[in-house]
Amino acid sequence: MEAGHRAYSACVDGLRRAGFIADILGCSIALADIRITQGRLGEAMRTYDQALQLVPEHAGPVLRGTADMHVGISEIYCERNDLHAAAQHLLTSQELGEHTGLSQHRYRQRVAMAWVAQAEGNLAGALELLNDAERLYVSDFFPNVRPVPALRARVWIRQGRIGEALGWAREQGLSTDDDLCYLHEFEHITLARLLLTRHDGQSAERSVHDASRLLERLLLAAELGGRTGHVIEMLVLRALAHQTLGTPSAALATLERAVILAEPEGYVRVFADEGPPMVSLLRAAAKQGIRPDYVRGLLAAVSTTEHGSPREQALIEPLSERELDVLRLLATDLDGPAIARELMVSLNTLRTHTKNIYAKLAVTSRRAAVHRAADLDLEPKARSRQP
Repeated sequence: MEAGHRAYSACVDGLRRAGFIADILGCSIALADIRITQGRLGEAMRTYDQALQLVPEHAGPVLRGTADMHVGISEIYCERNDLHAAAQHLLTSQELGEHTGLSQHRYRQRVAMAWVAQAEGNLAGALELLNDAERLYVSDFFPNVRPVPALRARVWIRQGRIGEALGWAREQGLSTDDDLCYLHEFEHITLARLLLTRHDGQSAERSVHDASRLLERLLLAAELGGRTGHVIEMLVLRALAHQTLGTPSAALATLERAVILAEPEGYVRVFADEGPPMVSLLRAAAKQGIRPDYVRGLLAAVSTTEHGSPREQALIEPLSERELDVLRLLATDLDGPAIARELMVSLNTLRTHTKNIYAKLAVTSRRAAVHRAADLDLEPKARSRQP
């Protein structure tokens, strides 16, 4: 990872001297991806920010790759559980237009949107976006280390669709005895998740033991490779395995290792997405005085994800009456200009209202806003026309 980062950095230096700003944006995706894999979210964010600062220096149309910077930033905000900021950056990428993205932009954008949807508990919406992403995927010089089928299997696991997830594992030919390599590490972590979820039947305990052994092998390889982002997730899963096997002291010690690595970079979702099983572990960590402020924040995130109402989870700010009017009409067949005429506002004003609605609901499309409103039980009634 570090050698790859040095090579890409040297490439960026040469491109900067030559004035090839658009190519720097493409390299920035690789640089940020490497830092994320290394668990260095802050440096990944700075990579994207620095790339965006180069854009104003370029005269003319918006450079290709600009939209990709906002997609990358949204992924980091999502992991840090700032879903409002994540949705805002995805909206910015959409407003810039797909022509301002590189070859994998449409695919990466849908994956980022799926992560936000999943974080909000909208698993059906996440699957829809992942299916769309798979259709749009095109290969390039980036290795496909987080393939859509593995991402989809993770959503199935959260939905309890274990049979379908097992079908994915069989189709990929995955086994706990496989030779391990970075290119398939994400898939093997997903397999470990699947094995940990099989708590019913006579083979349940054996399945957890298999998951634990696989995680032990994965952890050694990831630590040797400096892939701390993956190490954090593996430690979280190993802690849950220890908890399932009835070894609470080992579970707490393993969780502490994960917390120590995760806190400086602001990781949240890697813990919060584990739901109720993580609550008891975090409470035990809090009693032991392990990173108390950080652990309390994680507990709040898990509680909101699993126990809060949909309104508490997704409605970052309440919708204004005018935004509710717009939301009601978004659910109709009227297009943008027709909605603006119905409400007697300009098209630009309508766009502003729509953007605010998307941000508050943490969605990035009209269809998603309508579905999310239904989930939230928002039933705006028709109001009299107002300027």
